[in-house]
Amino acid sequence: MATIIHDYIVPGKRAHLVGIGGVSMSPLAEVLHGEGLRVSGSDMQESSSVEHLRSLGIPVTIGHLPESVEGKDFIIRTAAVHDGNPEIAAAREQGIPVFERAEAWGSIMRRYENALCISGTHGKTTTTSMCTHIAMAARIDPTVMIGGTLPLLGTGHRVGKGETIILESCEYCNSFLSFSPTVAVILNIEADHLDFFEDLEDVENSFRAFADLVPKDGAVLANGEDANTMEALRGKKGVLTFGLEQGDFHAENLKWKAGLPTFDVVQDGKPVAHISLQVPGVHNVKNAIAAAAAALVLGISGEAIARGLNDFRGAGRRFEYKGKVKGATIYDDYAHHPGELNALLDTAMSLGYQRVICAFQPHTYTRTKALFDEFVAALKKPNVTFLAEIYAAREKNDVGISSQDLADQVPGALVAPSFAELTNWLYRLARPGDLILTVGAGNIYTVGEALAKRGQAEKQ
Repeated sequence: MATIIHDYIVPGKRAHLVGIGGVSMSPLAEVLHGEGLRVSGSDMQESSSVEHLRSLGIPVTIGHLPESVEGKDFIIRTAAVHDGNPEIAAAREQGIPVFERAEAWGSIMRRYENALCISGTHGKTTTTSMCTHIAMAARIDPTVMIGGTLPLLGTGHRVGKGETIILESCEYCNSFLSFSPTVAVILNIEADHLDFFEDLEDVENSFRAFADLVPKDGAVLANGEDANTMEALRGKKGVLTFGLEQGDFHAENLKWKAGLPTFDVVQDGKPVAHISLQVPGVHNVKNAIAAAAAALVLGISGEAIARGLNDFRGAGRRFEYKGKVKGATIYDDYAHHPGELNALLDTAMSLGYQRVICAFQPHTYTRTKALFDEFVAALKKPNVTFLAEIYAAREKNDVGISSQDLADQVPGALVAPSFAELTNWLYRLARPGDLILTVGAGNIYTVGEALAKRGQAEKQ
């Protein structure tokens, strides 16, 4: 019989977390500690997360040592830790069960009356952040797990005492299939993570399986205007839809002022909340409708929804203001899929700047190759396009592709040999009326920060 993590998350059990300082591992450690487990962990380096955990009485070892797992009842590892890790190997030898991080979160969710899981190929972090703002405005004291930093929290997570847990839910490696949602939101579905999934149909099947995890008394909220989402859920009963113009939840009276939207959220034909967003872009209107729909399903008032969304100023690395240089304005964004890139650039081009200058760092070789034509089409939109070399992440370049291949198809695009040179190009080009965007899921944000520092130095 397979070992089930649910049998181990019991007060007094000794849990050891490998990679405990990670963005979703440190809050996991905090939650387990709060439930009465004896938690320890290891990480490769000191960090503010490690310091915080130690302040709670959770011992953390720096470095991965086989002796760290001795006497433990079970191990939880982050996705970046593989079987060759000394602690994992030692646990296997000693017969200590090893579980994945997603399995642990899935088990913990069962303890909450409401488990709100936000999924989709893109928009997850922003929508999860919006839901968090709403839940905080409603004072329901949520536990939260976001895949990015939310200024409201000062981090990407929160451990609350209420009956609601809100989690960003990623499809990569089917990790969200370990979850136990009572409310599942599907924002959109596109062909992505093709180093794991075979094709779009495979991705759709994964999201269908995710929706099927929701119990009969729960709710599946799906983007009724997204064809792939509707195809994935075809024939499934009881699905509630949301959308910009149609669905069980949608927007009416959408107006724009200085690039920012106001609109009414309509449920079953009746306006239930008037929203004034402080973030630009049609994509954010869609994200806000999804967040509002989820909140309404959880019984949160329209007044709290309006207040929470009005206070939202964006998540970290989502159209995040970095500063100015030579009169140009610098923003950074995490967009790394053509759908996200199009939404970002369409928004940027609508804001009234004289020029939009985009410095893009593609993320992974497989994604760049699989979605090459879509990336080319998006990268033709800015007035000026610069490219950094592809960020490898977990991959080796087995597909033989480079940023130069993209640049060859985008008129005027140039590939920078280094971040230092890219920063110099942007600095020389910058002038008042420009919007400079650093874009990608890798470390391209450091270029925007370096530019902003030059801008600060100019003032002194």
